[in-house]
Amino acid sequence: MSTERLAPWAEQAMTEHHAAEHGTRGGPGEREQQVLDRIDRARRRKPKVREERITSAHGAGGKATQTLVEAVFLDAFRNSMLEPLGDAAELPVDSARLAMTTDSFVVSPLFFPGGNIGDLAVNGTVNDLAVSGATPRYLSCGFILEEGFEVADLRRIVSSMTAAAEAAGVSLVTGDTKVVGKGSGDGCYLNTTGVGTLDPDRTLGIHTARPGDAVLVSGPVGDHGVTIMLERGELEIDADLESDTAPLHGLCRRLLDDVPGLRAMRDATRGGVATILNEVARAADVSVVVDEDAVPVRAEVRGACELLGIDPLYVACEGRFVAIVDGAEADAALAALRSEPLGREAAVIGHIGDDPPGLVLLKTAFGGTRIVDLLVGDPLPRIC
Repeated sequence: MSTERLAPWAEQAMTEHHAAEHGTRGGPGEREQQVLDRIDRARRRKPKVREERITSAHGAGGKATQTLVEAVFLDAFRNSMLEPLGDAAELPVDSARLAMTTDSFVVSPLFFPGGNIGDLAVNGTVNDLAVSGATPRYLSCGFILEEGFEVADLRRIVSSMTAAAEAAGVSLVTGDTKVVGKGSGDGCYLNTTGVGTLDPDRTLGIHTARPGDAVLVSGPVGDHGVTIMLERGELEIDADLESDTAPLHGLCRRLLDDVPGLRAMRDATRGGVATILNEVARAADVSVVVDEDAVPVRAEVRGACELLGIDPLYVACEGRFVAIVDGAEADAALAALRSEPLGREAAVIGHIGDDPPGLVLLKTAFGGTRIVDLLVGDPLPRIC
């Protein structure tokens, strides 16, 4: 089994194993199991932030983000509603079930092919509610503006937010504005909070994934992240590519209505599909096995990722989600997704297994298998 792209804890486990291997009896299968056992023990250790200062990796959605959230925020604020660490929290209010989510947007540049920070913020918040099984209802927005920011650009952002909210059927009902000194920001930052209503008798969660389930993605991955890089001029590639930012409430509702065996949905933003799959494997204590050839990736995205030396599975999307469904309903789920315009390129990309628990395995196009771990660094800063 290849071990490329392992996180430091996994590399340490491998090193420890090889150092202790001299004189150990057993065939290749037994030695491989010993390696996996060491990796499993390393993963289950209590997270600890070892850095003294925050780095960009802490906001990338990968290993550093997970450690920061669990070791600092969850440790301090722990409660039954926060502990699942889902895209939205479930709030029991009298006899109703509400969902609430919040997100901040610091994308650079503010305007890019296919959208801008305004519709990105609305869509991103709507999607966090939608993949949680909620019907999005209301939004708030906080604007942090840098002194000197052009009012015309602010109007463009607000106009796009209005259009996105109307398309998603939500209302922006409250907000706040702050201005920071010139040089203390990047023009405009947004923070949005969303509230939605949950079905009274339907609960989703990645912890419910079980062996035999199918893994689907709603469309090609990596469009948003690569679009942002191209717009920054970081790559000498001339590609007709746009961000995939879009509201997913209709697509999610289609799955909820048509697929009783739907277990969970998660939108693949920071850290990409790879991060979501690792969260599933860890939460449900299962393995996730993905077929590399089955993952839809546009040629432009694949080419850019090859130049950068990164895997498209780690690149952020803003209009794609991962769904886990009962394996017997995989075809029905795929048909439901493809019946909607935003899901016409959906695909079944893998399945849930039982061994090794807690790991994501990729069957590569060249044959063989490698581990897909959480992102360690931040190769694509400020893309959402």
